[in-house]
Amino acid sequence: MEYSEDGRDIWKTIVRKLRAAGCVFAEDEARLLISSSQNDTELEQLVDQRAAGFPLEHIIGWADFCGLRIELDPGVFVPRQRTEFLVRQAVTLTQPGDVVVDLCCGSGALGAALIASVERIALHAVDIDPAAVQCARRNIRLDKGKVYEGDLYDPLPVHLYNRVNVIVANAPYVPTDAIKFMPAEARVHEARIALDGGADGLDVQRRIVAEAPRWLAVGGFLLFETSEKQAPLTAELFTQYGLLPKWVRSEEQDANVIIGIRTDHSR
Repeated sequence: MEYSEDGRDIWKTIVRKLRAAGCVFAEDEARLLISSSQNDTELEQLVDQRAAGFPLEHIIGWADFCGLRIELDPGVFVPRQRTEFLVRQAVTLTQPGDVVVDLCCGSGALGAALIASVERIALHAVDIDPAAVQCARRNIRLDKGKVYEGDLYDPLPVHLYNRVNVIVANAPYVPTDAIKFMPAEARVHEARIALDGGADGLDVQRRIVAEAPRWLAVGGFLLFETSEKQAPLTAELFTQYGLLPKWVRSEEQDANVIIGIRTDHSR
C-alpha cells in the first residue's frame, strides 16, 4: 500500500482497507492508527495488523476508558465500554477514604477510573495474569493504589478482613462453550483466563462471592458485571452467601451489574 499522498487521501485509503476487513468504526480507527505511527512504513504495518484482526488497542498500546488512557500490552484483556457502567455504579457507592478492592483487575482500568472519580480511596487491585499485572502497575500509580499478582483474595493483606467498603469485579463470565462464538479479537488475542467463566460462566463469581463476607465491612458492597441471562443466577449466589442483591441494567450500553450489600446477617 502506498501512502505518498496527502493526509486526506491516506486516511481514505486506510478506511477502505479497514472496512474491507470488517472494521465497523473504520474512520475513527484510521485516525488513531495515523496518529500512532511515526512514518509511512510503520503506518502500513499498523494497518496490516488491524486488517489481520489484531485488536486496535493492542496495536496502538492503549484504550480509552472512562476518559482515561489505559495502557495495554498484547494479550491483555481490553476494557469494554459497557464496563464503564460498572464503574459508575461503584462510584455512587464509594466514599472518600474508603477501602476498595478490584478483583480480576486486568489492566487496572476499573481501579484507575475509581481513583480518578473518588478522593483518597485505598485501592487494592489483584489479577492472576502476570502480563495484566504489569499493565495495572503502570495504570495505577504506586502512590494511588497497590497491585498484587495472585488468585483472587489470596495476595491481599489479612488486616483487610471486615474492612473493605467496596469490592468490584469484572470477573470472566463467558461460558466455556460460548468462547468459540466470540469475535476473533477477543478469542484469539486476549488471555483465555480473562474470558473463561467455566461451564455456566459463574465459576469465578462463585469463588468471589463465597469469600466476600470475610472481607467486606458491614454495609460494604460487592459489584459484578454479568450478562442479562446470567444476572438472576448471580443474584441467587449473593443471596446464598447472605448478601442482599440488587440488579441494575443499562439498555444503552447493554450492561448488567449485580450489587450486593453485606448486612449484619452475612456469613
